[in-house]
Amino acid sequence: MKIREEFKVREMAGEHVIVMPGRGGAADMTRIVSLNPSSMYLWEKLRGREFTAADAALLLTERYEVDADTARKDAGRWIASLAECGIVEE
Repeated sequence: MKIREEFKVREMAGEHVIVMPGRGGAADMTRIVSLNPSSMYLWEKLRGREFTAADAALLLTERYEVDADTARKDAGRWIASLAECGIVEE
């Protein structure tokens, strides 16, 4: 899977958010997804390349003190959240 190129991260009021593209190329500021620090880390590492849930889980175990099972679950939830919003493509 891959993060779709048209989605951009912006910093707003000290938070990182994914801004959904709107009609006519303008950003739809009514539809944003907030990223916590670990989500932002995954976004930075995985944006622009193909990845799997296992790739995301490995990144989490390398950066944080988390066991592999928890990292797999967290990575799966992160991907599911992005997929639900149409941010990742197969």
